Amino acid sequence: MSAGVLLWRLIIELRRGQAFAEAAERTASRVGGALLFALAAYLVAGAAWKLWMRAGAEFSWPGLVISVAAVPIMYELSRRKLRLADALGSRALRTDAVESITCGWLAFVVVAALLAQLLIGAWWVDALASLGVVWFLVREAREAWTGEDCCDEHRH
Repeated sequence: MSAGVLLWRLIIELRRGQAFAEAAERTASRVGGALLFALAAYLVAGAAWKLWMRAGAEFSWPGLVISVAAVPIMYELSRRKLRLADALGSRALRTDAVESITCGWLAFVVVAALLAQLLIGAWWVDALASLGVVWFLVREAREAWTGEDCCDEHRH
């Protein structure tokens, strides 16, 4: 959804010009912030449910391979998005990059949780480690929602 919002924002700038782009940037940033808040709420609810049910992560080889691959891929993707967001002065693109960062961290959490569960039976690691990502999401969501700008000095 975040990428769709970002695409909408860029299309507005291409079709209507800079005056409309600034309003679209603010809207896209707020929508991105709302998506980050929703993701944080989802992580909290999912972790609470797993802890309540005493359920660990389910192991699958394809899931493990995808999670291992996602860590460096999401790291590189988010790094490039952050660099571009800074160059363009785009809070909306920064918010989208945060979602990529979160994807990478959650993939890392899955790998670590599966290993902890397989090696020492620590079923709770997945839920607790995913809660560790929530503080980052809430901080970034608040910044996106309130319009705190990462990149004012680069705006024209």
